[in-house]
Amino acid sequence: MEQAVTVFGEALVDDFSTRKVVGGAPFNLARHLAGFGLPVTMITRIGDDANGQLIRDEFARFGLQASGLQTGPGEATGSVHVEVGADGSHCFTIVPDQAYDHIDSAAALAASEATQPAIFCFGTLAQRDPRSRAALHALLEQTQAVRFLDLNLRAGFVDETIVFDSLQQADIVKVNEEELQQLFKWYCHTCPDTVNMECISVDTECRAMMHNFSLSALVVTMGSRGALYLSADGAHVADHGATMAGAFVDSVGAGDAFNAVFLLGRLRGWTMEQTLARANAFAASTCAYAGAAPQDLSCYGQWMEEWMRSGTTDELFSAPGVTG
Repeated sequence: MEQAVTVFGEALVDDFSTRKVVGGAPFNLARHLAGFGLPVTMITRIGDDANGQLIRDEFARFGLQASGLQTGPGEATGSVHVEVGADGSHCFTIVPDQAYDHIDSAAALAASEATQPAIFCFGTLAQRDPRSRAALHALLEQTQAVRFLDLNLRAGFVDETIVFDSLQQADIVKVNEEELQQLFKWYCHTCPDTVNMECISVDTECRAMMHNFSLSALVVTMGSRGALYLSADGAHVADHGATMAGAFVDSVGAGDAFNAVFLLGRLRGWTMEQTLARANAFAASTCAYAGAAPQDLSCYGQWMEEWMRSGTTDELFSAPGVTG
Protein backbone atom coordinates (compact mmCIF):
# COMPACT_ATOMS: atom_id res chain seq x y z
CA MET A 1 0.00 0.00 0.00
CA GLU A 2 1.30 3.45 -0.91
CA GLN A 3 2.54 5.44 2.08
CA ALA A 4 0.14 8.26 2.87
CA VAL A 5 0.78 11.88 3.77
CA THR A 6 -1.36 14.21 5.89
CA VAL A 7 -1.06 17.96 5.38
CA PHE A 8 -2.54 20.42 7.89
CA GLY A 9 -3.09 24.11 7.28
CA GLU A 10 -4.52 26.85 5.14
CA ALA A 11 -6.16 26.53 1.75
CA LEU A 12 -6.97 29.98 0.43
CA VAL A 13 -7.47 32.18 -2.61
CA ASP A 14 -5.05 34.88 -3.74
CA ASP A 15 -7.27 37.74 -4.94
CA PHE A 16 -5.58 39.91 -7.58
CA SER A 17 -8.85 41.87 -8.14
CA THR A 18 -8.77 40.87 -11.83
CA ARG A 19 -8.29 37.16 -11.17
CA LYS A 20 -8.32 34.64 -8.35
CA VAL A 21 -5.68 31.96 -7.84
CA VAL A 22 -6.00 29.07 -5.37
CA GLY A 23 -3.04 28.82 -3.02
CA GLY A 24 -1.84 28.44 0.55
CA ALA A 25 1.52 26.77 1.16
CA PRO A 26 0.08 23.57 2.72
CA PHE A 27 -2.48 23.25 -0.08
CA ASN A 28 0.21 23.78 -2.72
CA LEU A 29 2.22 20.98 -1.11
CA ALA A 30 -0.80 18.67 -0.92
CA ARG A 31 -1.66 19.25 -4.59
CA HIS A 32 1.86 18.48 -5.77
CA LEU A 33 2.06 15.31 -3.66
CA ALA A 34 -1.28 14.15 -5.04
CA GLY A 35 -0.09 15.02 -8.54
CA PHE A 36 2.80 12.60 -8.04
CA GLY A 37 0.31 9.90 -7.09
CA LEU A 38 0.62 9.81 -3.32
CA PRO A 39 -2.52 9.39 -1.18
CA VAL A 40 -2.87 12.75 0.57
CA THR A 41 -5.28 13.93 3.25
CA MET A 42 -5.43 17.72 3.35
CA ILE A 43 -6.90 18.94 6.65
CA THR A 44 -8.25 22.44 6.22
CA ARG A 45 -11.47 24.42 6.46
CA ILE A 46 -13.34 26.55 3.94
CA GLY A 47 -16.55 28.54 3.83
CA ASP A 48 -19.67 27.78 1.83
CA ASP A 49 -18.88 30.50 -0.69
CA ALA A 50 -17.45 31.07 -4.17
CA ASN A 51 -13.84 30.91 -3.01
CA GLY A 52 -14.60 27.68 -1.20
CA GLN A 53 -15.92 26.21 -4.44
CA LEU A 54 -12.63 27.08 -6.17
CA ILE A 55 -10.82 25.04 -3.52
CA ARG A 56 -13.29 22.16 -3.83
CA ASP A 57 -12.67 22.16 -7.57
CA GLU A 58 -8.92 21.82 -6.95
CA PHE A 59 -9.51 18.93 -4.54
CA ALA A 60 -11.40 17.18 -7.33
CA ARG A 61 -8.89 18.09 -10.07
CA PHE A 62 -5.98 16.60 -8.13
CA GLY A 63 -7.90 13.63 -6.76
CA LEU A 64 -7.35 14.71 -3.15
CA GLN A 65 -9.21 12.81 -0.46
CA ALA A 66 -12.07 15.02 0.77
CA SER A 67 -12.21 13.54 4.28
CA GLY A 68 -10.09 16.35 5.72
CA LEU A 69 -11.97 19.20 4.05
CA GLN A 70 -14.21 20.93 6.58
CA THR A 71 -16.88 23.52 5.74
CA GLY A 72 -17.85 26.24 8.20
CA PRO A 73 -21.33 27.75 7.59
CA GLY A 74 -21.11 31.53 7.70
CA GLU A 75 -17.32 31.50 7.65
CA ALA A 76 -15.27 33.07 4.88
CA THR A 77 -12.86 30.95 2.87
CA GLY A 78 -9.30 32.12 3.41
CA SER A 79 -8.10 34.88 1.12
CA VAL A 80 -5.09 37.08 0.51
CA HIS A 81 -5.43 40.42 -1.25
CA VAL A 82 -2.57 40.92 -3.70
CA GLU A 83 -1.58 44.28 -5.19
CA VAL A 84 0.90 44.33 -8.05
CA GLY A 85 3.15 47.38 -8.26
CA ALA A 86 4.28 49.11 -11.43
CA ASP A 87 7.67 47.41 -11.05
CA GLY A 88 6.05 43.97 -10.81
CA SER A 89 6.44 43.72 -7.04
CA HIS A 90 3.65 42.20 -4.95
CA CYS A 91 2.08 43.51 -1.75
CA PHE A 92 0.14 40.91 0.22
CA THR A 93 -2.62 41.47 2.78
CA ILE A 94 -3.47 38.25 4.63
CA VAL A 95 -7.11 38.54 5.73
CA PRO A 96 -7.72 37.71 9.42
CA ASP A 97 -10.42 35.44 10.91
CA GLN A 98 -10.92 33.05 8.02
CA ALA A 99 -12.36 29.55 7.88
CA TYR A 100 -8.93 27.92 8.24
CA ASP A 101 -8.68 29.61 11.66
CA HIS A 102 -11.61 27.44 12.84
CA ILE A 103 -10.41 23.91 12.05
CA ASP A 104 -12.38 21.48 14.24
CA SER A 105 -10.28 19.09 16.33
CA ALA A 106 -12.66 16.13 16.34
CA ALA A 107 -13.20 16.15 12.57
CA ALA A 108 -9.48 16.59 11.97
CA LEU A 109 -8.62 13.65 14.22
CA ALA A 110 -11.16 11.42 12.47
CA ALA A 111 -9.68 12.26 9.05
CA SER A 112 -6.10 11.66 10.14
CA GLU A 113 -6.78 8.43 12.04
CA ALA A 114 -8.43 6.94 8.96
CA THR A 115 -5.23 7.30 6.93
CA GLN A 116 -2.40 6.68 9.45
CA PRO A 117 0.13 8.75 7.46
CA ALA A 118 3.85 8.09 7.18
CA ILE A 119 4.53 11.83 7.08
CA PHE A 120 2.59 14.64 8.78
CA CYS A 121 3.18 18.15 7.39
CA PHE A 122 2.36 21.45 9.05
CA GLY A 123 3.31 25.12 9.06
CA THR A 124 2.76 28.19 11.20
CA LEU A 125 0.15 30.50 9.58
CA ALA A 126 -2.81 28.24 10.42
CA GLN A 127 -1.72 28.35 14.06
CA ARG A 128 -2.48 32.07 14.44
CA ASP A 129 -5.88 31.31 16.03
CA PRO A 130 -6.18 29.15 19.18
CA ARG A 131 -8.89 26.97 17.64
CA SER A 132 -6.87 25.69 14.72
CA ARG A 133 -3.78 25.55 16.89
CA ALA A 134 -5.64 23.25 19.29
CA ALA A 135 -6.65 21.01 16.38
CA LEU A 136 -3.03 20.78 15.26
CA HIS A 137 -1.83 19.90 18.76
CA ALA A 138 -4.45 17.16 18.98
CA LEU A 139 -3.22 15.72 15.69
CA LEU A 140 0.43 15.91 16.71
CA GLU A 141 -0.32 14.10 19.98
CA GLN A 142 -2.08 11.33 18.07
CA THR A 143 0.23 10.75 15.10
CA GLN A 144 3.17 8.38 14.90
CA ALA A 145 4.25 9.89 11.58
CA VAL A 146 7.46 11.76 10.80
CA ARG A 147 6.66 15.43 11.42
CA PHE A 148 7.70 17.82 8.65
CA LEU A 149 7.56 21.54 9.47
CA ASP A 150 7.69 24.17 6.74
CA LEU A 151 8.27 27.22 8.91
CA ASN A 152 6.90 29.67 6.30
CA LEU A 153 7.06 32.76 8.53
CA ARG A 154 4.57 35.52 7.78
CA ALA A 155 5.32 38.86 9.45
CA GLY A 156 2.58 39.93 11.82
CA PHE A 157 0.89 36.54 11.95
CA VAL A 158 3.43 34.27 13.64
CA ASP A 159 5.13 35.04 16.92
CA GLU A 160 8.19 33.43 18.45
CA THR A 161 6.13 31.39 20.91
CA ILE A 162 4.40 29.53 18.07
CA VAL A 163 7.73 29.03 16.28
CA PHE A 164 9.37 27.64 19.43
CA ASP A 165 6.51 25.21 20.02
CA SER A 166 6.49 24.13 16.36
CA LEU A 167 10.21 23.43 16.38
CA GLN A 168 9.78 21.31 19.50
CA GLN A 169 7.08 19.28 17.73
CA ALA A 170 9.00 18.74 14.47
CA ASP A 171 11.36 16.03 13.24
CA ILE A 172 12.40 17.68 9.95
CA VAL A 173 12.33 21.46 9.43
CA LYS A 174 12.51 23.35 6.14
CA VAL A 175 13.39 27.04 6.07
CA ASN A 176 14.62 29.56 3.53
CA GLU A 177 17.65 31.74 4.22
CA GLU A 178 15.70 34.66 5.69
CA GLU A 179 13.88 32.32 8.06
CA LEU A 180 17.17 30.72 9.07
CA GLN A 181 18.59 34.15 9.89
CA GLN A 182 15.57 34.80 12.12
CA LEU A 183 16.05 31.47 13.90
CA PHE A 184 19.72 32.36 14.49
CA LYS A 185 18.63 35.64 16.09
CA TRP A 186 16.20 33.88 18.37
CA TYR A 187 18.04 30.71 19.31
CA CYS A 188 21.78 30.89 18.59
CA HIS A 189 24.78 32.55 20.23
CA THR A 190 25.89 34.13 16.96
CA CYS A 191 24.13 35.10 13.74
CA PRO A 192 26.41 34.14 10.84
CA ASP A 193 25.77 35.47 7.34
CA THR A 194 24.00 32.84 5.25
CA VAL A 195 25.44 34.14 1.96
CA ASN A 196 27.98 31.36 2.33
CA MET A 197 25.96 28.40 3.56
CA GLU A 198 29.05 26.20 3.40
CA CYS A 199 30.98 28.14 6.05
CA ILE A 200 31.80 26.48 9.36
CA SER A 201 29.94 29.01 11.51
CA VAL A 202 26.64 28.40 9.68
CA ASP A 203 27.04 24.64 9.99
CA THR A 204 27.94 24.94 13.68
CA GLU A 205 24.96 27.11 14.57
CA CYS A 206 22.56 24.98 12.54
CA ARG A 207 23.71 21.84 14.30
CA ALA A 208 23.49 23.46 17.71
CA MET A 209 19.91 24.49 16.98
CA MET A 210 19.08 21.01 15.66
CA HIS A 211 20.45 19.49 18.85
CA ASN A 212 18.51 21.89 21.09
CA PHE A 213 15.22 21.08 19.36
CA SER A 214 15.98 17.37 18.81
CA LEU A 215 15.59 17.69 15.04
CA SER A 216 16.60 14.80 12.81
CA ALA A 217 17.18 17.07 9.81
CA LEU A 218 17.22 20.69 8.65
CA VAL A 219 16.66 21.70 5.03
CA VAL A 220 17.54 25.20 3.83
CA THR A 221 16.38 26.45 0.44
CA MET A 222 18.46 29.20 -1.17
CA GLY A 223 16.53 30.21 -4.27
CA SER A 224 18.60 29.96 -7.44
CA ARG A 225 21.58 28.75 -5.35
CA GLY A 226 19.84 25.48 -4.56
CA ALA A 227 19.38 23.80 -1.21
CA LEU A 228 21.28 22.35 1.73
CA TYR A 229 20.43 19.29 3.85
CA LEU A 230 21.87 18.69 7.31
CA SER A 231 21.05 15.64 9.41
CA ALA A 232 21.57 14.82 13.06
CA ASP A 233 23.86 11.94 12.07
CA GLY A 234 26.32 14.38 10.48
CA ALA A 235 25.26 14.41 6.83
CA HIS A 236 25.88 17.62 4.87
CA VAL A 237 24.50 17.50 1.33
CA ALA A 238 24.18 20.47 -1.01
CA ASP A 239 22.76 20.88 -4.48
CA HIS A 240 23.29 24.23 -6.15
CA GLY A 241 20.14 24.45 -8.18
CA ALA A 242 18.85 23.86 -11.67
CA THR A 243 18.66 26.06 -14.74
CA MET A 244 15.06 27.01 -15.43
CA ALA A 245 13.72 26.00 -18.83
CA GLY A 246 11.73 28.84 -20.40
CA ALA A 247 11.09 32.41 -19.36
CA PHE A 248 10.64 33.34 -15.71
CA VAL A 249 7.01 34.12 -14.81
CA ASP A 250 6.91 34.06 -10.99
CA SER A 251 8.33 32.15 -8.04
CA VAL A 252 4.99 31.69 -6.26
CA GLY A 253 4.95 28.29 -4.57
CA ALA A 254 8.46 27.27 -5.64
CA GLY A 255 9.32 26.32 -2.05
CA ASP A 256 6.17 24.20 -1.81
CA ALA A 257 7.15 22.40 -5.02
CA PHE A 258 10.59 21.73 -3.54
CA ASN A 259 8.99 20.32 -0.38
CA ALA A 260 6.81 17.94 -2.37
CA VAL A 261 9.71 16.31 -4.20
CA PHE A 262 11.84 16.28 -1.05
CA LEU A 263 9.12 14.26 0.71
CA LEU A 264 8.53 12.11 -2.36
CA GLY A 265 12.23 11.24 -2.37
CA ARG A 266 12.10 10.31 1.29
CA LEU A 267 9.16 7.99 0.74
CA ARG A 268 10.71 6.49 -2.40
CA GLY A 269 14.12 5.86 -0.86
CA TRP A 270 16.10 8.11 -3.17
CA THR A 271 19.58 9.19 -2.14
CA MET A 272 19.75 12.70 -0.70
CA GLU A 273 21.82 13.82 -3.68
CA GLN A 274 19.07 12.61 -6.04
CA THR A 275 16.36 14.10 -3.86
CA LEU A 276 17.82 17.60 -3.67
CA ALA A 277 18.67 17.72 -7.38
CA ARG A 278 15.18 16.62 -8.36
CA ALA A 279 13.47 18.91 -5.85
CA ASN A 280 15.46 21.89 -7.13
CA ALA A 281 14.70 21.03 -10.76
CA PHE A 282 10.97 20.68 -10.13
CA ALA A 283 10.87 23.90 -8.09
CA ALA A 284 12.65 25.77 -10.89
CA SER A 285 10.14 24.46 -13.42
CA THR A 286 7.23 25.99 -11.48
CA CYS A 287 8.72 29.46 -12.01
CA ALA A 288 7.86 29.18 -15.71
CA TYR A 289 4.09 29.39 -15.12
CA ALA A 290 1.83 31.68 -13.10
CA GLY A 291 0.70 30.47 -9.69
CA ALA A 292 1.73 27.49 -7.63
CA ALA A 293 0.07 24.59 -9.46
CA PRO A 294 0.25 23.61 -13.15
CA GLN A 295 -2.79 23.58 -15.39
CA ASP A 296 -1.56 20.50 -17.25
CA LEU A 297 -1.30 17.72 -14.69
CA SER A 298 0.41 15.38 -17.12
CA CYS A 299 3.68 17.08 -16.14
CA TYR A 300 3.87 14.95 -12.99
CA GLY A 301 4.04 11.75 -14.97
CA GLN A 302 6.61 13.32 -17.28
CA TRP A 303 8.85 14.16 -14.33
CA MET A 304 8.56 10.62 -13.00
CA GLU A 305 9.48 9.19 -16.39
CA GLU A 306 12.50 11.48 -16.58
CA TRP A 307 13.63 10.43 -13.12
CA MET A 308 13.18 6.78 -14.04
CA ARG A 309 15.48 7.26 -17.01
CA SER A 310 18.07 8.99 -14.81
CA GLY A 311 18.72 5.82 -12.84
CA THR A 312 16.40 5.48 -9.87
CA THR A 313 15.13 1.98 -9.14
CA ASP A 314 11.61 3.22 -8.30
CA GLU A 315 8.69 1.78 -10.11
CA LEU A 316 6.80 4.49 -11.97
CA PHE A 317 3.42 4.90 -10.38
CA SER A 318 0.19 6.30 -11.69
CA ALA A 319 -1.63 9.28 -10.25
CA PRO A 320 -5.16 8.18 -9.32
CA GLY A 321 -7.78 10.72 -10.28
CA VAL A 322 -5.31 12.95 -12.09
CA THR A 323 -5.61 13.48 -15.82
CA GLY A 324 -4.06 15.88 -18.27
